[in-house]
Amino acid sequence: MVQYILPRLDASFAALSDATRRGVLEQLGRADASITELADKFHMTLTGMKKHVGILEQAGLVTTEKVGRVRTCKLGQRRLEEEAAWIERYRQLWATRFDALDGIVEELKQREKVDGQKT
Repeated sequence: MVQYILPRLDASFAALSDATRRGVLEQLGRADASITELADKFHMTLTGMKKHVGILEQAGLVTTEKVGRVRTCKLGQRRLEEEAAWIERYRQLWATRFDALDGIVEELKQREKVDGQKT
């Protein structure tokens, strides 16, 4: 079993695993918004949106500030470089494997072509 201690990656990928939360990040990339505005935009209850924002906040992807009765959300300071680097390592691994597979397939095609010419 692979063992790793990357709670930050776990929190990020858990936060990004939900379409609504990805949508919230896209929305906040355009402009800061209150939880009420986000709830309206995504057609959900305030409680539901608060939960989504809380998960994004725990992952460091969103920050909130309460002024009076309004809680405003904006993108957090944390960027996704660590997550992108993790994904890139696996992209390179799979690219190498697919390149090797392409070589095997090409070799089999050549053998098949040669065997076909012999008969």
